[in-house]
Amino acid sequence: MIQSRLLLALTSVAAIACGHPRLDPVDAGGPQLITQEQIEHSQAITAYDAIQKLRANFLSYRGETSLNNRGSQPYPSVYLDGQPYGALASLRTIPASQVATIRLYRSSEATTQFGTGNMGGVIAVTTRRGGP
Repeated sequence: MIQSRLLLALTSVAAIACGHPRLDPVDAGGPQLITQEQIEHSQAITAYDAIQKLRANFLSYRGETSLNNRGSQPYPSVYLDGQPYGALASLRTIPASQVATIRLYRSSEATTQFGTGNMGGVIAVTTRRGGP
C-alpha cells in the first residue's frame, strides 16, 4: 500500500515536471518579435520606448552593409502596416497603445519581404485593428 502511494506521488511529480513552462511575457514572442502583450506589460509610451525596453538590439548599428556602397543605411528602416514610414526616430511618433506587433527583419529577410534598399534591416510595426 505504501509502495503504491509512493509510486503515485512520484508519477504525479514527474508529470508536473514534464509540463510546458509558462513563458514570461518578455520571452513569449521570440527574439525578433514583440507582441501586444509584451508592449502592454512594458508600460511603454511609444513604439520606440517599447523596443528600447524589450529588445534594445533592434535599434543597434549594423556596421557597413556593403563594400561597394558606403552610403547604405546601417540602421533598420521603419515600416508601418507594410508601408515605408521612416528612420528609427519615427518610432517615437507611434503610440505604444496602438501597436499590435513589432518585428525585426534582418537584411536578407527585409529584402525578401520589402524589396531592396533596406540593408540595415526593417522594423515592421503592425497596428491594432479597430483602435486601442
